[in-house]
Amino acid sequence: MTELLPILTTALVTGLLGSAHCFGMCGGISGLFAINVNVASLKTQFPRAVAYNVGRILSYAILGAAVAVLGKTLVSGIPNIAAPVRFASGVLIILVGLQLAFGWRILAPLESAGAKVWNRIAPAAKGLVPVESVAQALGLGLIWGWLPCGLVYSVLLLAATTAEPTSGGLVMIAFGLGTMPAMIATGISASKLAQFMSGKRLGAGLLIIVLGLATIAMPVLKFTSSDGPMDHSQPGHMMQDEKH
Repeated sequence: MTELLPILTTALVTGLLGSAHCFGMCGGISGLFAINVNVASLKTQFPRAVAYNVGRILSYAILGAAVAVLGKTLVSGIPNIAAPVRFASGVLIILVGLQLAFGWRILAPLESAGAKVWNRIAPAAKGLVPVESVAQALGLGLIWGWLPCGLVYSVLLLAATTAEPTSGGLVMIAFGLGTMPAMIATGISASKLAQFMSGKRLGAGLLIIVLGLATIAMPVLKFTSSDGPMDHSQPGHMMQDEKH
């Protein structure tokens, strides 16, 4: 669990900082809950916004568990693959940061690749709009969790490195919780949040780049500490020295 904490923290903070990116990807659907919102309807809209995001996070958790099973299979077949996968995750997080900070569509090809699955799932959302109940909001969130998104894919790679379904699910839940405040706020007042987030993209993007660099450093530092210079003070090495 101790080894999982840095990954969970990275996932959570990536979700928080990447909220501007999430707003661009999911803000439209989340904004459905903001239509004609007033003080009288806030009690109705807020539970639906929460339900939508709970559904979205549940889908993330399912995906996280699934990729962790795949990661476990790969690790058993290729023992040293976890570090390169985490390195790739760090690179993806950096690309997300660059895309967010400067508006570059770097991850468009990756997101287009995921669109094939999304195109099969998306039609199911038509029967849930307009959202008139908590159950509909939950169902819409479950579907929307499969929306192709480079930020989600980068954290899924992190989840895959855990090689345990429970851990992979927890990583994606942490990420989803990080995105939840902005998405719920979007559902309550989309226009105000849009103005706020547009002015924070550069700072958030640069911080995400730092997170990506830290993610890359994790396997590098672990490799260095495990395969670094031998400590001849250890008994095993001393015995070998005596034989020579």
